[in-house]
Formats: sequence, structure tokens, C-alpha cells
Amino acid sequence: MLKAITGLLLLAPFTLFAQGWLPMGARSNSMGNASSTLTDVWAFHHNPGALAELEKQAAGLSYENRFLLKELQSQGLVFAQPLKKGVLSIGAQTYGFKTYRTNRIGAGYSMKLSEKFSAGVQLNYQNIRFAENYGSKGTVTAEAGILAKITEKWSIGVSAFNIGRNKLDDFQDDRYTTLMRLGTSYAVSKKVLIAAEVEKNVDFPLRAKVGIEYQLIEQFYIRGGFATEPIEASFGFGYKFSVFQLDFGSAYHQQLGWSPHFSFTYQHK
Repeated sequence: MLKAITGLLLLAPFTLFAQGWLPMGARSNSMGNASSTLTDVWAFHHNPGALAELEKQAAGLSYENRFLLKELQSQGLVFAQPLKKGVLSIGAQTYGFKTYRTNRIGAGYSMKLSEKFSAGVQLNYQNIRFAENYGSKGTVTAEAGILAKITEKWSIGVSAFNIGRNKLDDFQDDRYTTLMRLGTSYAVSKKVLIAAEVEKNVDFPLRAKVGIEYQLIEQFYIRGGFATEPIEASFGFGYKFSVFQLDFGSAYHQQLGWSPHFSFTYQHK
């Protein structure tokens, strides 16, 4: 128990980062998580406004192992169903181990406001548990997002998580993560997509992220990314066949090492 608690204190910035929100999906992770304009099903975890662009039923599973430590594993899932008007989505994620674990389950609705603008909202039930004898805390948080397609090639996305600054505990006014993201992406060609983003966690410095995706052949993608505060470099690849897509990759932190990630996505024909 003492070793576990000591480890959590040493990794405090990363455990705090996990209090409510974590990026999900290997495509996003491989692109430095510059993902507020990506319009795949994983937009549920990045920008609910971008989900309005989804035209087919889709689902996904995601896994990441931070710094190759079994105590810092995260798993996520998502399902989205386009309706006659808008897209209905549900999803969940869990992070940590039996001594420290955070959970989130939520549902959202996204819709196109016009040809160029989309918006989405989401409600989540958040739960955090620290050690076996310290109980758990739960609350409901809200998030919202907007996607603007300036041209066919250029998009801008904005999202905000935990808009109401919901509390984790009254002690020292401890609150769940509140996160704001502003990103843009540009399709240089049919095969090359470049994305950039700034992210502000109210408790940490501004973080800048950039990512690139290159379609090497018809169904095979190569990706790379870079982020600051803390500095991380990432890379990965994906292969799409029929209605399924497999994505793999890893991020590298100069002090703490590798964080491999994987995701499996299904999209109905």
C-alpha cells in the first residue's frame, strides 16, 4: 500500500490529469492528441460537436498503458448512432487500479446547425476511488463542443469539459478537471491531414499539440505527433479493412518512457 501511494504522489500531475478526462483512441494518441477536429467516433471523448459529422453507426474500444505501469492503465469504449436529425452517443472510460481508480460514463447528443457549423453536448457521471478504505466520490459533469468547417479542407474545433467546475471534495476546494481545447486541422491533400491544438487545464500551464496523418496506401495510415507541458512525442499507424479499423502506437516521455496504445473501431457500411 505504501509503495502504491508513494508512486501516485510521484506521478501526481498524471493522476490529476485523469480526474475526469483522458484522451481515448489510438488515432488521437498517435497524433499528439490534437484531436478536437477529428470526426471519427472517438470524438465522443474529444469534442462532442465533431460527432455530428458521423453518418454511419460506429463503435470502438481503446486501451493505453501509461509508462508501461500496470497501475496506470486506461480503457475506453464508445458507441454512436446517427438519427434522422443528429447523432446520439454513449461512452465510458476507466483509469488506474484498485488503490486509485477513476471512472466516467456518459451520453451525448450532437447535431448540425448549418452546413458549416455543428454542436454537441454531453453529460457524464464521474466517480473516483482512492484506496480500499477511503470510499469514493461521484458527481455529474457537463461538456460541450463546436466544430466549424471553414472550407472543405479547413476545420476549427472548440470543446470544454466540466463546464460547471464540479467539486471532487470540499477539502481545499478540490475539483474535477476543467479542460478547454481549441484546435484546427487542414487537409493538405486527400492523403495528408495536419492538426494543431492548444489545451488549457485550469490547474496546469497551456499545452500545445500538433499531429499529422499520412495515408501511405489506400487502407494504411501513418501518424505522428508532439505535445508540450509535459513534452511528449508520439507515433502510430492504422489499417482499415472492410468495416473494421485497427490502430496502434505509442507516446514517449523523456523522463518516464513509453506509453503504448491500441484501439479497435467498427463503422457500419
